[in-house]
Amino acid sequence: FCSTVVNRPVYLNSSAKVASLLKMPQTNKFKSAAASSAAQSAGPDRGEALRDPNAPPGDSDGDDNQGDPQIIKSPSDPKQYRYIELSSGLRALLISDLSGLDGKAEDEDDEDSEEEEEEAEAEVEEEEGDSGEGTDEECEEEGDSQDSDFEELDEDNERKKKKGSEKQSAAALCIGVGSFSDPSDLPGLAHFLEHMVFMGSEKYPSENGFDAFLKKHGGSDNASTDCERTIFQFDVQRKHFKEALDRWAQFFICPLMIEDAIDREVEAVDSEYQLAKPSDSHRKEMLFGSLAKPNHPMSKFCWGNAQTLKTEPKEKNINVYKRLREFWKRYYSAHYMTLAVQSKESLDTLEEWVREIFSQVPNNGQLKPDFSDQLSPFETPAFNKLYRVVPVRKVHALTITWALPPQEKHYRVKPLHYIAWLIGHEGTGSILSMLRRKCWALALFGGNSETGFDQNTTYSIFSISITLTDEGFQNFYEVAHLVFQYLKMLQTLGPQQRIYEEIQKIEANEFHYQEQTDPIEYVEDICENMQLFPKQDFLTGDQLMFEFKPEVISAALNLLTPEKANLLLLSPEHEGQCPLKEKWFGTQYSVEDIQQHWRELWAGDFDLNPSLHLPAENKFIATDFALKTSDCPDTEYPVRIMNNDRGCLWYKKDNKFKIPKAYVRFHLISPVVQKSPKNLVLFDLFVNILVHNLAEPAYEADVAQLEYKLVAGEHGLVIKVKGFNHKLPLLFNLIVDYLADFSAAPDVFSMFEEQLKKTYFNILIKPEKLGKDVRLLILEHSRWSTIQKYQAVLDGLSVDELMEFVSSFKSELYAEGLVQGNFTSTESMGFLQYVTNKLQFKKLSVEVPVLFRVVELPQKHHLCKVKSLNKGDANSEVTVYFQVTALVKLKGCEDTHLGEEVDRNWTEVVTQQYVFDRLSREIDALKLMTKAELVNWYMEHRGQGNRKLSVHVVGYGVEENDPPSSKMSLYGEVSKLTFLSASTLMASATTITDIRAFTSTLNLYPYHKILK
Repeated sequence: FCSTVVNRPVYLNSSAKVASLLKMPQTNKFKSAAASSAAQSAGPDRGEALRDPNAPPGDSDGDDNQGDPQIIKSPSDPKQYRYIELSSGLRALLISDLSGLDGKAEDEDDEDSEEEEEEAEAEVEEEEGDSGEGTDEECEEEGDSQDSDFEELDEDNERKKKKGSEKQSAAALCIGVGSFSDPSDLPGLAHFLEHMVFMGSEKYPSENGFDAFLKKHGGSDNASTDCERTIFQFDVQRKHFKEALDRWAQFFICPLMIEDAIDREVEAVDSEYQLAKPSDSHRKEMLFGSLAKPNHPMSKFCWGNAQTLKTEPKEKNINVYKRLREFWKRYYSAHYMTLAVQSKESLDTLEEWVREIFSQVPNNGQLKPDFSDQLSPFETPAFNKLYRVVPVRKVHALTITWALPPQEKHYRVKPLHYIAWLIGHEGTGSILSMLRRKCWALALFGGNSETGFDQNTTYSIFSISITLTDEGFQNFYEVAHLVFQYLKMLQTLGPQQRIYEEIQKIEANEFHYQEQTDPIEYVEDICENMQLFPKQDFLTGDQLMFEFKPEVISAALNLLTPEKANLLLLSPEHEGQCPLKEKWFGTQYSVEDIQQHWRELWAGDFDLNPSLHLPAENKFIATDFALKTSDCPDTEYPVRIMNNDRGCLWYKKDNKFKIPKAYVRFHLISPVVQKSPKNLVLFDLFVNILVHNLAEPAYEADVAQLEYKLVAGEHGLVIKVKGFNHKLPLLFNLIVDYLADFSAAPDVFSMFEEQLKKTYFNILIKPEKLGKDVRLLILEHSRWSTIQKYQAVLDGLSVDELMEFVSSFKSELYAEGLVQGNFTSTESMGFLQYVTNKLQFKKLSVEVPVLFRVVELPQKHHLCKVKSLNKGDANSEVTVYFQVTALVKLKGCEDTHLGEEVDRNWTEVVTQQYVFDRLSREIDALKLMTKAELVNWYMEHRGQGNRKLSVHVVGYGVEENDPPSSKMSLYGEVSKLTFLSASTLMASATTITDIRAFTSTLNLYPYHKILK
C-alpha cells in the first residue's frame, strides 16, 4: 500500500524470474537508501530432513547463544534464532549472527574511532556508476523492449536495493493492522499515522531526531502500510544498535505526534500519492478495488492525500490530530505486534535488550480487527465483464483476474504457486510459447504476489497479465480463449505429483544453499511471517512447498473458469473511447459485457487445444553440489588467467561463501554499436530478438535457478549467467550457440520494432529518465540520446539492415569475461574458449573505449530546463551536478553474499579499470581524511567558480499555465525537447537551449585508466 511492500511472490514472468506484481500502492517514507529487494524464493525437497537449527555451520556459541530447536532453518544459515513473548503480548524473534562468513566466530574490528565517524557526517553523495559517465547497466531497461505492463515495479525494487550493503544490525516490527481499518470519513489515516509516529517521542522529542541519528551512524529506515499489516524497519552500525532500538521503540511507546507537524506530513503523504498517480499498476489496483462491494474495505482509498486528510476534514470539522491519537491508541497495541531483531550479539544479550526496551509498549486488551467474515468481495454483476483502460504508458496488456477464497491457510501446499508455475511456463506446450509463435504476446505474468492487495483474510487473487503486441491486441479474445483452454486442460488432467515434486526439488536446492540477504530485508520479511505462520515455519512458511494435496490444488484450480473471470484490457487505442473515470487516480476506462460469441462458447464444453500440454521433465536441475578443490593458488581478488588479442578472462575461486554456485559474465565489445543512433536501435532489436529466440530453449534452465540476462550495453553485448555451477556451462553454451546462429523472422522483427517505439516512448515520459538523458547528453561526448533513438526507429528499419548489423557486430569483437564461484581455473577457461571458437570473430582493428569522454564544464552555473514529455504528469525533476576534482565514496562494508562481491569486481572489468581493491583503498583514504579537509573540499566546490550543471524537467499543471489535461491527448510528441527559460530565482545561471552548440566548444577530459 504505502511503501516497500514485502516481495515474496509466486508471479512467474517472461524470463522466469519471480517478480512481485500487482502490489498495493507503494510509496516511500525513504529516509535513506532503505532496501527492499526480494528475498530468494525456495522450497525443500519432499521429505527432506531439514537441519537442526543449532548445528554447524556457525556454531561458535556458548550457553548464552542457545537457539530455539523448533525453528526450522536452512543448512546454509549460520545464524541462531530464539523466540520470546513479552508480558505485554509482543512477540519477538531474536537473530544472532555471530559467525563470520567462514562459519567461525568473528573478531570484529568494529570499534573505529568516533572521530572518524564524525568526519563522515559531511556527506557527498554520488550516484553509483554515474559521475556523468553512463555504464552498460544504465541502459539495461532501455534495451529491454519486453515491456511488461508492470516494469515500473521492477525498477522501484532495483532503485531500493542497497549498493554494496553493509552487514548492519537491523530490526523490523509488524503491526497486524493496516488500511482496512481506516475510518470511512478519513481515508488514508493508517498510512498517515505510519508517517506521524516518526515525529519524535516523549523520551527523544526532536522531530527528526531518529533519522538524524541513523544518518550519522550509517543507517536507514523505512515503513509500509498494507491492507492488514503495517511494517517499520531500520538498520544501523552495530555499535549504535541498542541506542537506535531504544529511540525507535519509543514510537510504539510514547510518540509525540506533534500537532504542528500535521500539515507538513500531510504534504509528504500527498506527494507520495502524486508520485504514484502516473503508475499504471497503481491505477489498475485502484480501479480493481472500486469493483468490490460498496462497504467492503477493498473499496477504500488507502493512500490518503491532501483532500482526504486536510481539505475535507476541515470542511467537516473533523479533528485529524485527535483521530490520529485515537487510532494509535486503538491499533498500535503490543499484542498485535511481531518484532525481529538481528545483530552480532549473543541471543542472551538481544533478549535482555528487547525485554528492557519493548516491555513498555502498551497493550489495550482489545481484540484485533478481523475482516475474515467479509468474504467474496467481488461476487458482483460488475466483475465478470470487460474493462477497457487508457494506460499512462504505451502498452497493450490483457489481465485476466479471479477472486478466490483466502488461500493463506494453505501455505504448506501453496496451490497458487503450483498453478502459477504452470501458467507462467515458457517451454513447448505453454501459453506463452503459443502466443509468441503467433507474434501475439511478448510476456506473461501469472499468480499471486502475496501483498495485501493480492492476498488477505477476505480473498486471494489469481491473475494472468499478458503484454500484447499490436496484433495480439486486435485478437485479445483469442488470447483469452487460449488461456482458458490451458486452464481447462489443467482441470481435466488434475494436479500432477511429478510436477509438484519437480518444483519442490528446484526450490529445495535453492533453500538448502540459500545465500544470506541484507539484514534489513531479512527482518522485514521475518516479522511479517510471524503474523502469518506458526513458530516452526517463521523462516520457511513463505518459501517451502511442504506437502502435495491434490484436493487443495483442485479446489482453487477448478474456480479458474471464464464465467468467474474479470478481463481488463489496457491500450493507448482506447483513448477517446472511455467515458468513465476512476475517482482517485483519474484512470479513464469503460465497461462492457463479454462479447456474446465468446460468452456462449466459454459457457459450454469448449474444445481443448492439442498444441497445449504439460512441460516435460527438466534436464537442467542440478544434482552435483560438491565444492571443487582449487587447481591454482587462492587469491583475494580476480586474476587474469587468459589474455590474447581476441579476449581475456578474469577468475576468482570462491572459498569465502562456500556454496555450489557460480557467476559468469562476458562483455563482447564492438566498434559498431556507438556509430549512430540507428546502430543503437539495431543493437537493441538484435538483443531483444536474441532474448526472444532463447526464451523457450533456455526456460527450463531459468526455472531450475540458473539465471541469465542479456544486456545491450553502451559498447557491446553483456552476457550474465549465474546459479548452481553443475549445469551452468550448458546454459552459457546455449546462449552463445543462439548468438552464433542468430536469425530474425520478419514477423518477429516487426513485433519488436513496434515494441521498441513503445519502450523508448515509455522511457521518455518519465521525468527522472528524461532528466538523466538530458544530463548525460550534455556531459558525455559522442553520446546519443533516447530521443534520437526514438526518432531512428520512427524513420523505419528493415530485417536486412538488422542482419547486416549483426554480421558486422559478430565479425570483430573483444571478449572480456569474469568467472567467480565454484569453478576451477581450468573449467573457467572453457567459457572464453567456447566464445572464441563458436563465434570465430576477428580481433578489433582499433581499440574501443568502454567509457565516454566527459566534457569539462565551464566554471560557472549552467541550467538546462525542459518541459516534461508526459502531459498527464504533474511531477517535476531537478538534478544538480557538480563537476569535482576527486571524490571518495564513503562506504565500508562486508559482502552479504557472493553476488555483491561479483558485482563489484564486474564493474572493474566492464569499465576496464581493474582496481579490484578499490573498496579497501577508498576506506584507507577515508581514514586519512580529516573533517576539516572534507568541509574545505565541499566549500571549495560549492562556491563561486564551481563547475555546476542543473537539469530541470518541468511537469504539467495550472501553476505552469498549461491547459487542463482533459483537453490534451495523453500521448504527446516525444521526439523533440521543448527548452524553457529560467525563472527569476535562477536568473544568475546561464541557460542552455542548444545542447550541441553548448558542448561543441568545451574541452574533453581524457579517458581515465588507472594503470597501477
